[in-house]
Amino acid sequence: MLELIDLRVHYGNVAAVDGVSVTVGEGEIVAIIGPNGAGKTSTLRALSGLVPASGGRVVFRGVDISRWRAHRIVALGLSHAPEGRRLFPQMTVFENLRMGAYRRRDRDAIERSLTSVLERFPRLAERRQQLAGTLSGGEQQMLTIGRALMSDPTMLVLDEPSFGLAPLVVREIRTIVESINGDRKVAVLLVEQNARMALAVAARAYVMETGRIVLSGPAAALRESPHVKAAYLGG
Repeated sequence: MLELIDLRVHYGNVAAVDGVSVTVGEGEIVAIIGPNGAGKTSTLRALSGLVPASGGRVVFRGVDISRWRAHRIVALGLSHAPEGRRLFPQMTVFENLRMGAYRRRDRDAIERSLTSVLERFPRLAERRQQLAGTLSGGEQQMLTIGRALMSDPTMLVLDEPSFGLAPLVVREIRTIVESINGDRKVAVLLVEQNARMALAVAARAYVMETGRIVLSGPAAALRESPHVKAAYLGG
């Protein structure tokens, strides 16, 4: 479904992403783990059209989208739930969700998506008229994912969904990701510093350090890697 081929991203003379190649299959959950500053977010921003790639290719569903703008990529079926949530804090939960469907024109289909999201996230249904900026961290993350689902994607890109959340809420987010993948067969590319959670939910994973992929393979195998254990799993 998604193929990154020798992807490169520069900020001035600094290489944030230095020749990254990643694949995600149909209906698959794939994780990219690594420390802060490894280039994970820059990778996602480049594949989503939010920053220009300085080299390499991004192919989604057989289409080269390397030079596409973000709004065209969303319309093709790839939706990005960004790091830091990036909600509209002075808008209600309901209004934030509607913003996720801004590229769609079928009103009946939009309403069906809205009903589906609110059924998946009962707390958002309870708070639909509450300002997004007043939600808890976990609720804001649910809203970020819900807004991304409003574009009716075939692939969801999640950037640090567990960041800053309590362990109990992290487990809830993990369950949500698994259910989205299982119920709707939506492929997921998950970027996480929380390696334990990412390797538990993903089928395959990549380890990214200083702009490059240094390890890859089945998530179960990476959990047993001495490097991953020492660097990311606490021994």
